[in-house]
Amino acid sequence: MTISRRTLLLAAGSLALPAPLLAQSAAWPSRPVRVIVPYAASGGTDILTRALGEALRPTLPQPFVVENRAGAAGVIGSEVVAHAEPDGHTLLVVVSTHVMNRYHLPSLPYDPIRDFTPIAMLSRNTMVLAAGANQPFDSLRGMIEYARANPGRVGAGSTEALSSFVGQELARRAGVEIPDVAYRSGGQLMNDIVAGHLPTGWTSTVSAAPHMQTGRVRILAVSTAQRSAFFPDVPTAAEQGVTEFDLSGWVAMLAPPRMDPALAATIAGTVQRAFEDPAFQQRIVTLGVERDFRPAPALLEAMQRDDRIWAAAAQAGHIRPQQ
Repeated sequence: MTISRRTLLLAAGSLALPAPLLAQSAAWPSRPVRVIVPYAASGGTDILTRALGEALRPTLPQPFVVENRAGAAGVIGSEVVAHAEPDGHTLLVVVSTHVMNRYHLPSLPYDPIRDFTPIAMLSRNTMVLAAGANQPFDSLRGMIEYARANPGRVGAGSTEALSSFVGQELARRAGVEIPDVAYRSGGQLMNDIVAGHLPTGWTSTVSAAPHMQTGRVRILAVSTAQRSAFFPDVPTAAEQGVTEFDLSGWVAMLAPPRMDPALAATIAGTVQRAFEDPAFQQRIVTLGVERDFRPAPALLEAMQRDDRIWAAAAQAGHIRPQQ
């Protein structure tokens, strides 16, 4: 067989390309996309990510496969993505605690901003204070009064640094003792509230929504300055005497570092089209998700802003690293 000089030169040029660029030059996705959720199954982030994967299934030649890698407040799964190839076949969906962990944990094996490629913000994450219907209080005011009269008796569940901070910040401002009770997921936290094993807990609207029809759960307050569209009758913490209380997070999609900008834009565009689809919008409303899609530059800005906020909170002693 005769091989032309031009063919040899083209082949040599292809061999000279770095492997990541060769992988990115192929049509994306060329194999199943692994989407790591670094939290336990059944929590709000897991529910949203799986719904997104289902919505993308008809539009992509390969599936989005959700993989739960829970542990160490999201660090275990996030580290996997921080060291993955930036070829678009390993992605990460995290909550804003991803940035806060820098100040909440004694150390991180990666930089939460520099070592990831931002793809898009997906949703806002309002925290709600859920309580069992059998508890001796039915409002935030009542809970604070009961906690003041019974120091240490009213624990508040949390699933990560943000919900823990929300609970402890409210207790600090109200001047009461409310022990923080750590859980691996919002689903587990809500199950214990329903069963009466946990008095209260701060969690997402997504985790709380499925339990509201049981009659065994009350929502006592929301963490933001405005009432939630999902629980319009629930007053804010500020309305119940905890002034200027306005805390929320977000859920976002990230990718490994050094991803080609064109590939990152392709992935973001694919996800954005799903979020613009009316059927998917209705689906996530049913799930209790607050849609807040923002492109990569806006996500990066939000991450950098949060980093400044948590740095100031840590300097003031309101966030202390775990020992």
